[in-house]
Amino acid sequence: MPISNDVRLGDNTRIFQPDLVNLYGCTIGDETKVGAFVEVQRGCTIGARCKISSHSFLCEGVVIEDEVFIGHGVMFINDPFPRATTAEGRLQDMDDWMVVPTQVRHRASIGSNATIMSGITIGTNALVGAGAVVTHDVPDHAIVAGVPARVVGDVRHRSD
Repeated sequence: MPISNDVRLGDNTRIFQPDLVNLYGCTIGDETKVGAFVEVQRGCTIGARCKISSHSFLCEGVVIEDEVFIGHGVMFINDPFPRATTAEGRLQDMDDWMVVPTQVRHRASIGSNATIMSGITIGTNALVGAGAVVTHDVPDHAIVAGVPARVVGDVRHRSD
């Protein structure tokens, strides 16, 4: 089943193609929209009035606050040193993973195909450019872009 029974969905949350998502053990807030081919893992929390675009992956340990935009194909990483097996050669299971939490603060936006490494905080109202690889915290209101992502501006100084 693409949406497991242990998922907590807020009021008026919209899952556009429920048979094309994989949601389990997560919480999704009121009025949030989730696109097709999105996976949200156990222990992930998404706030209210967010937009999670198609083909994105939100893993255990990720906390998304309210009014956050996640573009298409955004990938979150939750283990800084992933391995398939233990030092003894045994296939790893849930108890072997080192989950390092990541936080995306209120009204932040993450552009399509960005990768967010584990242990990162993306600040309030920050903007992560498409294709960026975020390896360090992003300050409030900062615009970051590139590989690795670097501060290139401030959203408060944009001219729309």
